[in-house]
Amino acid sequence: MNQLNTDILIELAHTKMPFGKYKERYLIDLPEHYVVWYHGKGFPKGKLGDQLQMVYELKLNGLEDLIRNIRHKYPKVQ
Repeated sequence: MNQLNTDILIELAHTKMPFGKYKERYLIDLPEHYVVWYHGKGFPKGKLGDQLQMVYELKLNGLEDLIRNIRHKYPKVQ
């Protein structure tokens, strides 16, 4: 895995939802139904939307633990 992909996954592992009912919850820990709802509605524009789309794909493929393990293994990026 190249450094850019690694950095993206580390950042995703530490990103929390910035608003709404699930504010401050790690994106990977959002309920599946909520991420599926966004998939149907359309993800927000920008970085958050890209990250939510990645979370959707990870959950779809049962890879949530990959991101949780990254969060525990690597310190939060500033």
